[in-house]
Amino acid sequence: MSLVSGLLFGAGLALGGMTDPGKVVAFLDVTGAWDPSLAFVMGSALLVTFPVFAWVRRSARPLFAERFQLPTRRDLDPQLLLGAALFGIGWGIAGLCPGPAIANLGAGSPEILLFVATMVAGMWLRDRTAAITG
Repeated sequence: MSLVSGLLFGAGLALGGMTDPGKVVAFLDVTGAWDPSLAFVMGSALLVTFPVFAWVRRSARPLFAERFQLPTRRDLDPQLLLGAALFGIGWGIAGLCPGPAIANLGAGSPEILLFVATMVAGMWLRDRTAAITG
């Protein structure tokens, strides 16, 4: 199921234009040459997500697992806020976030390979510093 879900997600990203960094940057440029077309992609995702989450909340257990693994924390800590800010800045600069970057790996572009390598290095560094600082 994970492979099928990942392939479907990647295909949706590619079909919707989310794997094109130029298109993403144009969507984020609301004061310049704004391209609102990705809002329809995101809106379509919400149309699918909301009913599924409503079903999840009413279900006793998932179809292919013993239990649901939903987040329980409700607070906003500084690490979460800093991470969200860095994610947004990186997305705005590069026009890519992790999902589309991984979907783009098949193109073999040196820029995409560098982006994913630095993304993985950043994840490793974060885990390493979190282990050291506790």
